[in-house]
Amino acid sequence: MLSKLKTIAGAALGSALLVSTALANPYKDYEGTTLIVNFPAHPHYDAVMRILPEFTKETGIEVEVDQLPYLKMRERQTLELAQDEGDYDLIAYVVFSKADYVFADQLENLARYFMNPKLADPGYDSNDLIDGYVYNIGFAGGDKGYLEGKTGSLFGIPYGSETSILGYRKDIFEKHGLKVPETYDEMLELACKIPELEPGMGGVASRAASGHHAAHAFLLHLAPLGGRVFDDQWKPIVNNEAGVQAAEALKKIVDCGPEGASSFGFGEALGAFLNGDTAMFLDTTVVAGQIDDPNKSQVVGKVDWALHPMGVRRGSQTGGFGIGIPKNAENKEAAFLLMQWLTSKKGDKLVALAGGNPSRFSTHADADVNAKFPHMATFGEALKHADPDWRPIIPVWGKINADLGTTLSKVLTEDLDVQEALNGVAERTEAVMDEAGYYTWQ
Repeated sequence: MLSKLKTIAGAALGSALLVSTALANPYKDYEGTTLIVNFPAHPHYDAVMRILPEFTKETGIEVEVDQLPYLKMRERQTLELAQDEGDYDLIAYVVFSKADYVFADQLENLARYFMNPKLADPGYDSNDLIDGYVYNIGFAGGDKGYLEGKTGSLFGIPYGSETSILGYRKDIFEKHGLKVPETYDEMLELACKIPELEPGMGGVASRAASGHHAAHAFLLHLAPLGGRVFDDQWKPIVNNEAGVQAAEALKKIVDCGPEGASSFGFGEALGAFLNGDTAMFLDTTVVAGQIDDPNKSQVVGKVDWALHPMGVRRGSQTGGFGIGIPKNAENKEAAFLLMQWLTSKKGDKLVALAGGNPSRFSTHADADVNAKFPHMATFGEALKHADPDWRPIIPVWGKINADLGTTLSKVLTEDLDVQEALNGVAERTEAVMDEAGYYTWQ
């Protein structure tokens, strides 16, 4: 009899647990909440707009999006985050904004949200997030103030991860029996060989215009060629051997590029590749959608992808956006639930299938995603080599970056001596760092 009662009691308890589990709804307390979020006008966030209705359907939380061009988005955030009570519950930002916002105490530290069992999804699997982007976009206070480290904290999660990738015209390569370059020497040799094989066609499309475009292109080459902007004591080393090699690589690419290459910004470089004016394109993965779009591209079906070529090491860029919760947000917990849902395995796959840039290794390897976008597996492999320190994320970087870009433009257009140019950048950079207090403890 006692055994029978235990069986009945156990069955009843099991049924109760099943009912409890079936009725569990972590979103229930937030149903009817309306979140105001600020996202950029960007291909990844266009894809996000297509999946947000699924979030509302699942959670009962409404989402209103203020989607703006990047510069206007940054201006709006600068105003909103400085208020006692802001309009935004969740924002997207680029990595430079992370440094500014955290330093001004305008972003929530996410630790207490991930510590809360009512909010944190135990199946979130943060180890699946792309390492370099978590550190680049999300961490502050660690090594160098902006990387991972024992003193670091998480203030955002990557969402819309990009890295540098080599796009190449497979038809041109097959026509001339060319090997896809794996190293810098091979890429630079092909950059100048292709115009000889295909008169009128440039080798590599690259940014090069004065200002941040030239600086960006230089830094793309600096990391894989073994360079850094600073040493561990914040002394500029941009003018060492690796720095000179990076500047000379950029100059060779521009000299062997399409007509007008020295004035190319990102749009012009991409346009040259889309129009079939170059055989290679070394820049962000975000362009894949446009290259496959017959309304924008004349090379649909003719392009394949390879890893950023190797110098002394692998070292592709980290770019794209992250999402964070403003300190002055009204609905922080509901905003965390949206952030968590968007960057979960489910949300990441949904946005990838909608045409976005996933931020998880598993999404890049997913069979459904690769069936629709065959390049995703290659992009995922490239992201393993994404370098969170390919450019320094410090408050004074904007000033240094502008000087670097302007000086490099003179190298490209006025034949300014590379070593002399970089020596000048290093000298001026050291003065900026000294004024900012980076040598106080030395």
